Amino acid sequence: MDKQTTTTMDKRYFTEDDFNQQYGKEMVSAITVYGRMTKSGFKENALATFDFDFTSDTKEKLDSLAKFLTDNYDFKLKSPEKEEDHWVVHGDAIELPYTQDNLLFWAIDLYCKGYEFDCKLNGYGALTDPKNLTYLNLENQTADSFHKKGIDALNKRDFGAAIIYFTTAIKLNPKDKTSFQARGYCKDEIHTWKAARKDYDKALEIDPNYVDALLIRATNKDDAGEHTEALKDYDKVIQLEPKNDLAYFNRGNSKFSIGDKKGACEDWTKAKSLGSPYAKDRLDAECK
Repeated sequence: MDKQTTTTMDKRYFTEDDFNQQYGKEMVSAITVYGRMTKSGFKENALATFDFDFTSDTKEKLDSLAKFLTDNYDFKLKSPEKEEDHWVVHGDAIELPYTQDNLLFWAIDLYCKGYEFDCKLNGYGALTDPKNLTYLNLENQTADSFHKKGIDALNKRDFGAAIIYFTTAIKLNPKDKTSFQARGYCKDEIHTWKAARKDYDKALEIDPNYVDALLIRATNKDDAGEHTEALKDYDKVIQLEPKNDLAYFNRGNSKFSIGDKKGACEDWTKAKSLGSPYAKDRLDAECK
Protein backbone atom coordinates (compact mmCIF):
# COMPACT_ATOMS: atom_id res chain seq x y z
CA MET A 1 0.00 0.00 0.00
CA ASP A 2 1.01 3.60 -0.41
CA LYS A 3 2.38 4.95 2.85
CA GLN A 4 2.44 8.52 4.04
CA THR A 5 5.76 9.92 5.26
CA THR A 6 5.97 9.56 9.03
CA THR A 7 8.54 10.36 11.65
CA THR A 8 11.64 8.18 11.68
CA MET A 9 10.82 4.67 12.83
CA ASP A 10 13.52 2.18 13.72
CA LYS A 11 10.90 -0.23 14.95
CA ARG A 12 7.22 -0.26 14.10
CA TYR A 13 4.57 -0.02 16.79
CA PHE A 14 1.89 -1.49 14.49
CA THR A 15 3.63 -4.13 12.37
CA GLU A 16 2.58 -5.48 9.00
CA ASP A 17 1.88 -8.86 10.59
CA ASP A 18 -0.35 -7.17 13.19
CA PHE A 19 -2.17 -5.27 10.46
CA ASN A 20 -2.84 -8.40 8.39
CA GLN A 21 -3.84 -10.55 11.35
CA GLN A 22 -6.26 -8.01 12.76
CA TYR A 23 -7.76 -6.77 9.48
CA GLY A 24 -10.58 -9.31 9.48
CA LYS A 25 -11.32 -8.68 13.15
CA GLU A 26 -11.66 -4.97 12.39
CA MET A 27 -14.34 -5.75 9.80
CA VAL A 28 -16.23 -7.89 12.29
CA SER A 29 -15.91 -5.14 14.90
CA ALA A 30 -17.53 -2.60 12.56
CA ILE A 31 -20.49 -4.90 11.99
CA THR A 32 -20.78 -5.42 15.74
CA VAL A 33 -20.73 -1.67 16.42
CA TYR A 34 -23.45 -1.09 13.83
CA GLY A 35 -25.52 -3.88 15.35
CA ARG A 36 -25.35 -2.20 18.76
CA MET A 37 -26.38 1.09 17.16
CA THR A 38 -29.47 -0.41 15.55
CA LYS A 39 -30.48 -2.14 18.78
CA SER A 40 -30.36 1.28 20.44
CA GLY A 41 -32.73 2.70 17.82
CA PHE A 42 -30.42 3.89 15.04
CA LYS A 43 -31.99 3.71 11.58
CA GLU A 44 -30.28 2.98 8.27
CA ASN A 45 -28.96 6.05 6.44
CA ALA A 46 -29.43 8.32 9.46
CA LEU A 47 -26.72 10.88 10.03
CA ALA A 48 -24.18 10.08 12.71
CA THR A 49 -20.92 11.32 14.16
CA PHE A 50 -18.28 9.18 15.82
CA ASP A 51 -15.52 9.77 18.29
CA PHE A 52 -12.41 7.63 17.99
CA ASP A 53 -8.91 7.19 19.30
CA PHE A 54 -5.58 5.97 17.99
CA THR A 55 -2.57 4.74 19.95
CA SER A 56 1.15 4.65 19.11
CA ASP A 57 4.53 4.54 20.82
CA THR A 58 5.48 8.17 20.13
CA LYS A 59 3.73 11.52 20.21
CA GLU A 60 5.29 12.46 16.87
CA LYS A 61 3.55 9.65 14.99
CA LEU A 62 0.17 10.64 16.41
CA ASP A 63 0.87 14.30 15.64
CA SER A 64 1.51 13.38 12.00
CA LEU A 65 -1.65 11.30 11.77
CA ALA A 66 -3.68 14.03 13.48
CA LYS A 67 -2.44 16.65 11.02
CA PHE A 68 -3.36 14.44 8.06
CA LEU A 69 -6.86 13.75 9.40
CA THR A 70 -7.41 17.41 10.26
CA ASP A 71 -6.21 18.66 6.88
CA ASN A 72 -7.90 16.04 4.70
CA TYR A 73 -10.84 14.58 6.65
CA ASP A 74 -11.90 17.75 8.49
CA PHE A 75 -11.76 15.80 11.74
CA LYS A 76 -11.23 17.51 15.09
CA LEU A 77 -8.43 16.01 17.14
CA LYS A 78 -7.04 16.76 20.58
CA SER A 79 -3.38 16.79 21.51
CA PRO A 80 -1.85 13.33 22.10
CA GLU A 81 -1.59 12.23 25.73
CA LYS A 82 0.78 9.81 27.43
CA GLU A 83 -0.82 6.71 28.93
CA GLU A 84 1.54 4.25 30.63
CA ASP A 85 3.76 2.78 27.88
CA HIS A 86 2.02 4.38 24.90
CA TRP A 87 0.46 7.56 23.56
CA VAL A 88 -3.18 8.14 22.60
CA VAL A 89 -5.01 10.76 20.56
CA HIS A 90 -8.79 11.33 20.66
CA GLY A 91 -10.86 12.87 17.89
CA ASP A 92 -14.31 13.49 16.47
CA ALA A 93 -15.32 12.69 12.89
CA ILE A 94 -17.65 14.64 10.60
CA GLU A 95 -21.33 13.79 10.30
CA LEU A 96 -22.20 11.29 7.55
CA PRO A 97 -25.08 8.94 6.70
CA TYR A 98 -24.45 5.37 7.82
CA THR A 99 -25.49 1.89 6.84
CA GLN A 100 -23.68 -1.24 7.98
CA ASP A 101 -21.56 -1.18 4.82
CA ASN A 102 -20.85 2.54 5.13
CA LEU A 103 -19.59 2.08 8.67
CA LEU A 104 -17.52 -0.95 7.72
CA PHE A 105 -15.67 0.86 4.92
CA TRP A 106 -15.32 4.04 6.99
CA ALA A 107 -13.75 2.09 9.85
CA ILE A 108 -11.46 0.06 7.59
CA ASP A 109 -10.22 3.27 6.00
CA LEU A 110 -9.28 4.64 9.43
CA TYR A 111 -7.65 1.33 10.29
CA CYS A 112 -5.53 1.54 7.12
CA LYS A 113 -4.66 5.20 7.66
CA GLY A 114 -3.50 4.41 11.16
CA TYR A 115 -1.16 1.75 9.82
CA GLU A 116 0.32 4.18 7.30
CA PHE A 117 1.38 6.45 10.18
CA ASP A 118 2.34 3.53 12.47
CA CYS A 119 -0.67 4.18 14.70
CA LYS A 120 -3.38 1.75 15.68
CA LEU A 121 -7.11 2.47 15.61
CA ASN A 122 -8.08 1.67 19.17
CA GLY A 123 -11.83 2.18 19.03
CA TYR A 124 -14.74 4.37 17.99
CA GLY A 125 -18.31 5.00 19.03
CA ALA A 126 -21.39 6.83 17.82
CA LEU A 127 -22.19 10.16 19.43
CA THR A 128 -25.62 10.42 17.80
CA ASP A 129 -28.79 10.29 19.92
CA PRO A 130 -30.93 7.46 18.41
CA LYS A 131 -34.04 9.23 19.72
CA ASN A 132 -33.26 12.35 17.71
CA LEU A 133 -32.16 11.11 14.29
CA THR A 134 -31.77 13.28 11.21
CA TYR A 135 -31.26 12.34 7.57
CA LEU A 136 -29.71 13.84 4.47
CA ASN A 137 -32.13 16.05 2.58
CA LEU A 138 -31.91 14.63 -0.93
CA GLU A 139 -34.57 16.91 -2.42
CA ASN A 140 -33.16 18.93 -5.30
CA GLN A 141 -29.88 17.02 -4.94
CA THR A 142 -28.27 15.27 -7.89
CA ALA A 143 -26.08 12.23 -8.26
CA ASP A 144 -23.49 14.47 -9.89
CA SER A 145 -23.22 16.70 -6.81
CA PHE A 146 -22.48 13.72 -4.56
CA HIS A 147 -20.12 12.24 -7.15
CA LYS A 148 -18.14 15.48 -7.05
CA LYS A 149 -18.03 15.30 -3.24
CA GLY A 150 -16.78 11.75 -3.58
CA ILE A 151 -14.03 12.75 -5.99
CA ASP A 152 -12.93 15.54 -3.66
CA ALA A 153 -12.73 13.08 -0.75
CA LEU A 154 -10.94 10.51 -2.94
CA ASN A 155 -8.33 13.09 -3.96
CA LYS A 156 -7.69 13.74 -0.26
CA ARG A 157 -7.41 9.96 0.30
CA ASP A 158 -10.47 10.05 2.55
CA PHE A 159 -11.72 6.78 1.12
CA GLY A 160 -14.32 6.15 3.84
CA ALA A 161 -16.19 9.39 3.17
CA ALA A 162 -15.71 9.00 -0.59
CA ILE A 163 -17.41 5.60 -0.52
CA ILE A 164 -20.36 7.09 1.37
CA TYR A 165 -20.69 9.96 -1.12
CA PHE A 166 -20.48 7.64 -4.12
CA THR A 167 -23.05 5.36 -2.51
CA THR A 168 -25.38 8.33 -2.12
CA ALA A 169 -24.84 9.24 -5.78
CA ILE A 170 -25.75 5.69 -6.77
CA LYS A 171 -28.86 5.86 -4.60
CA LEU A 172 -29.95 8.93 -6.57
CA ASN A 173 -28.95 7.40 -9.90
CA PRO A 174 -28.59 3.59 -9.95
CA LYS A 175 -27.12 3.83 -13.46
CA ASP A 176 -24.24 6.08 -12.39
CA LYS A 177 -21.40 4.00 -13.81
CA THR A 178 -18.70 6.52 -12.85
CA SER A 179 -19.67 6.37 -9.18
CA PHE A 180 -19.61 2.56 -9.23
CA GLN A 181 -16.15 2.63 -10.79
CA ALA A 182 -14.83 5.29 -8.40
CA ARG A 183 -16.34 3.55 -5.37
CA GLY A 184 -14.66 0.33 -6.44
CA TYR A 185 -11.32 2.14 -6.65
CA CYS A 186 -11.73 3.40 -3.07
CA LYS A 187 -12.57 -0.09 -1.86
CA ASP A 188 -9.46 -1.44 -3.58
CA GLU A 189 -7.36 1.21 -1.83
CA ILE A 190 -8.46 -0.12 1.57
CA HIS A 191 -7.86 -3.75 0.50
CA THR A 192 -11.49 -4.85 0.16
CA TRP A 193 -10.84 -6.14 -3.35
CA LYS A 194 -13.83 -8.48 -3.58
CA ALA A 195 -16.22 -5.62 -2.81
CA ALA A 196 -14.33 -3.48 -5.33
CA ARG A 197 -14.75 -6.14 -8.02
CA LYS A 198 -18.51 -6.10 -7.57
CA ASP A 199 -18.55 -2.35 -8.21
CA TYR A 200 -16.45 -2.70 -11.36
CA ASP A 201 -18.75 -5.49 -12.54
CA LYS A 202 -21.77 -3.27 -11.95
CA ALA A 203 -20.22 -0.37 -13.86
CA LEU A 204 -19.57 -2.71 -16.79
CA GLU A 205 -23.07 -4.14 -16.57
CA ILE A 206 -24.30 -0.58 -17.14
CA ASP A 207 -21.76 0.06 -19.93
CA PRO A 208 -19.82 -2.98 -21.22
CA ASN A 209 -17.48 -0.66 -23.15
CA TYR A 210 -16.52 1.52 -20.19
CA VAL A 211 -12.74 1.57 -20.68
CA ASP A 212 -11.81 2.99 -17.26
CA ALA A 213 -13.75 0.24 -15.51
CA LEU A 214 -12.26 -2.46 -17.75
CA LEU A 215 -8.73 -1.26 -16.98
CA ILE A 216 -9.19 -1.05 -13.25
CA ARG A 217 -11.04 -4.38 -13.07
CA ALA A 218 -8.18 -5.99 -14.95
CA THR A 219 -5.72 -4.55 -12.42
CA ASN A 220 -7.93 -5.89 -9.64
CA LYS A 221 -7.82 -9.33 -11.26
CA ASP A 222 -4.03 -9.17 -11.64
CA ASP A 223 -3.65 -8.26 -7.97
CA ALA A 224 -5.79 -11.30 -7.13
CA GLY A 225 -3.56 -13.53 -9.28
CA GLU A 226 -6.26 -13.97 -11.94
CA HIS A 227 -3.97 -13.05 -14.82
CA THR A 228 -5.75 -15.00 -17.54
CA GLU A 229 -9.03 -13.27 -16.69
CA ALA A 230 -7.26 -9.91 -16.60
CA LEU A 231 -6.02 -10.50 -20.15
CA LYS A 232 -9.61 -10.62 -21.39
CA ASP A 233 -10.28 -7.13 -20.04
CA TYR A 234 -7.04 -5.75 -21.48
CA ASP A 235 -7.86 -7.34 -24.85
CA LYS A 236 -11.21 -5.56 -24.90
CA VAL A 237 -9.65 -2.22 -23.98
CA ILE A 238 -7.18 -2.56 -26.84
CA GLN A 239 -10.02 -3.49 -29.18
CA LEU A 240 -11.86 -0.32 -28.13
CA GLU A 241 -8.77 1.91 -27.91
CA PRO A 242 -5.94 0.51 -30.06
CA LYS A 243 -3.56 3.24 -28.89
CA ASN A 244 -4.05 2.77 -25.15
CA ASP A 245 -0.45 2.47 -23.92
CA LEU A 246 -1.47 1.52 -20.36
CA ALA A 247 -3.52 -1.42 -21.58
CA TYR A 248 -0.55 -2.74 -23.61
CA PHE A 249 1.85 -2.22 -20.71
CA ASN A 250 -0.41 -3.93 -18.17
CA ARG A 251 -1.26 -6.75 -20.56
CA GLY A 252 2.47 -7.32 -20.94
CA ASN A 253 2.75 -7.64 -17.18
CA SER A 254 -0.10 -10.16 -17.15
CA LYS A 255 1.47 -12.22 -19.92
CA PHE A 256 4.81 -12.21 -18.12
CA SER A 257 3.08 -13.44 -14.95
CA ILE A 258 1.73 -16.51 -16.78
CA GLY A 259 5.08 -17.26 -18.45
CA ASP A 260 4.47 -15.71 -21.86
CA LYS A 261 7.70 -13.71 -22.03
CA LYS A 262 7.60 -13.30 -25.82
CA GLY A 263 4.07 -11.87 -25.70
CA ALA A 264 5.00 -9.65 -22.76
CA CYS A 265 7.98 -8.15 -24.60
CA GLU A 266 5.84 -7.52 -27.67
CA ASP A 267 3.26 -5.68 -25.57
CA TRP A 268 5.87 -3.62 -23.71
CA THR A 269 7.45 -2.69 -27.05
CA LYS A 270 4.07 -1.53 -28.33
CA ALA A 271 3.43 0.35 -25.08
CA LYS A 272 6.79 2.12 -25.43
CA SER A 273 5.99 3.16 -29.00
CA LEU A 274 2.71 4.65 -27.75
CA GLY A 275 4.49 6.70 -25.08
CA SER A 276 4.33 4.55 -21.94
CA PRO A 277 6.74 5.98 -19.34
CA TYR A 278 7.18 2.56 -17.72
CA ALA A 279 7.78 0.20 -20.63
CA LYS A 280 11.47 0.91 -21.16
CA ASP A 281 12.41 -0.30 -17.68
CA ARG A 282 10.54 -3.58 -18.22
CA LEU A 283 12.07 -4.06 -21.66
CA ASP A 284 15.58 -3.41 -20.31
CA ALA A 285 15.06 -5.77 -17.39
CA GLU A 286 13.31 -8.67 -19.11
CA CYS A 287 13.67 -8.49 -22.89
CA LYS A 288 17.39 -8.28 -23.66
